[in-house]
Formats: sequence, structure tokens, C-alpha cells
Amino acid sequence: MIKVVRGNPTPEELAAALAVVRARAAAVSAAPSGAPELPAQWSDPAGLARRARHLPGPRAWARTYWPG
Repeated sequence: MIKVVRGNPTPEELAAALAVVRARAAAVSAAPSGAPELPAQWSDPAGLARRARHLPGPRAWARTYWPG
């Protein structure tokens, strides 16, 4: 059951909202059961580990302060 808590939607707005809810429910039910959901790439903390780290070379400490 869907209940409008605030506002006064037009019949078109209510139909659009209901279409989105029904499409989402159909997509969830069509997904194979037991298949893990993959996290979005932008929020995946493993992406930090995939980037190449630029490690300092020998005598890098000497170049941190003195120019040249």
C-alpha cells in the first residue's frame, strides 16, 4: 500500500511515482536469487587500494626541504 503523507499530488504525478515503484519491484524480483549486489564504484573503498602508490625513492627525505 502506498500512502501520500504530505502534499496533494495530481493523478499524473501519482501514476509516475507508482510506475517507478512497480519498475523497481519488477527489477528486484527478476534478479537471480543469491546473486550478491555489487557496490557502486564511487563508494567502493577497494578503489583506493587499486591506485598505484608513488613511493619515495632513495634520499627523498633530502629533497623534501631543499629546492633543486
